[in-house]
Amino acid sequence: MHTAFISHPDCLLHEMGAYHPECPARLKAIENELITSGLMDKLERHVAPLVTLEQLKRVHATKYIASLEASAPVTGIAYLDPDTAMNPHSLKVAYRAAGSVVLAVDLVMDGKVDNAFCSVRPPGHHAERDRAMGFCLFNNIAVGMAHAIQAHALERVAVVDFDVHHGNGTEDIFRDDPRVMMVSTFQHPFYPCSVVAERSQRMVNVPLAAGSNGEKFRAAVTDIWLPALHKFKPQMLFISAGFDAHRDDDLASLNLLETDYAWVTQRIKEIAREYARNRIVSSLEGGYALPALGRSVAAHLQVLSDL
Repeated sequence: MHTAFISHPDCLLHEMGAYHPECPARLKAIENELITSGLMDKLERHVAPLVTLEQLKRVHATKYIASLEASAPVTGIAYLDPDTAMNPHSLKVAYRAAGSVVLAVDLVMDGKVDNAFCSVRPPGHHAERDRAMGFCLFNNIAVGMAHAIQAHALERVAVVDFDVHHGNGTEDIFRDDPRVMMVSTFQHPFYPCSVVAERSQRMVNVPLAAGSNGEKFRAAVTDIWLPALHKFKPQMLFISAGFDAHRDDDLASLNLLETDYAWVTQRIKEIAREYARNRIVSSLEGGYALPALGRSVAAHLQVLSDL
């Protein structure tokens, strides 16, 4: 099995302040762990391209894209909300983060790899159709899902989101689209303080209380996610791969371990094998405890690549 690893040096240029947790060191921690573990040599490396305006407009309003372009600073940092900012490089970096998922879809759909992981930033799953928030500018995974539907004529795609925060942006974009299912776990109540009552049978939200561990997470996956995915029969699986539910991550209060991320990745692979010809695209979301982030991504990729 071949797994693509998609990134770009530009992704290190986006910064939102000296002490911001969503920092370039996140990608360095991932790469260092993959090199140290020997995994990097077994992955197929690709360079993230820039997303096109057409690809962005499938999920984001034209006025919103223009507003980000107008907000991009020439020097310094421009804040879009209290948590989300841009420096002079951020817009180009965001184009690459979204473009990486488009490339991943094309590689997988063309049969060049079985699956792909996008090690990019800024993350994306909080970005709504017309709003930046939660460290996110464009909704990278949503751009890729829309590309799979529009460019590759898929009729059913599903996204699995195990970030510690609810992927409100992804739900905002796809809530009314019958071609898309979203299954997610997240700490609740917690940022972004979403209303989690079921608004669609295809938006399968499983809130977890602070302090929940791997046993409760696995029960949610087994009892709720998997039956929903089996019923939906997705033709391609996407993963909003946030690793901030790890017990070492002090930005939240869940207690997952690397073994839990490996386990859920295996369950996703089983769904993909049964319905989606093994097609999986994963993209980095959260994860801010750097050693734990590196180990968790390595566990995720080890399962994706059958190593």
